[in-house]
Amino acid sequence: MGLRDIGATLPPGFRFYPSDEELVCHYLYKKIANEEALKGTLVEIDLHTCEPWQLPEVAKLNTTEWYFFSFRDRKYATGFRTNRATTSGYWKATGKDRVILDPRTQEIVGMRKTLVFYKNRAPNGIKTGWIMHEFRLESPHMPPK
Repeated sequence: MGLRDIGATLPPGFRFYPSDEELVCHYLYKKIANEEALKGTLVEIDLHTCEPWQLPEVAKLNTTEWYFFSFRDRKYATGFRTNRATTSGYWKATGKDRVILDPRTQEIVGMRKTLVFYKNRAPNGIKTGWIMHEFRLESPHMPPK
């Protein structure tokens, strides 16, 4: 049973609205640790084959927000730069990364990066209204792969 199915059975007024800390400490950590508890919870998509306007169909939970997992694609096989390009545009990082603290220990457990989608190719991209938040775990808290 996925989140869509669970959402359909909840009484009116109940929503899936996790905090940044819950997304990192519970969902992302368990996904990377390969824990069974998350099977069927959030969908996994390839951001490089999906355009932003296709995401609502793939990962829809409510009318304005969608949650999903996507693996990072390297721009170059031997490098660390992330490939955020799609067929019709690219996701560009904007602003500073936001620190995410463990609510119990107040240690840094992750970071949130804000991305904006631009149509066409850099440097002549046209800014759109699509915004995405990318979450990542920080090294000391990453489970062994």
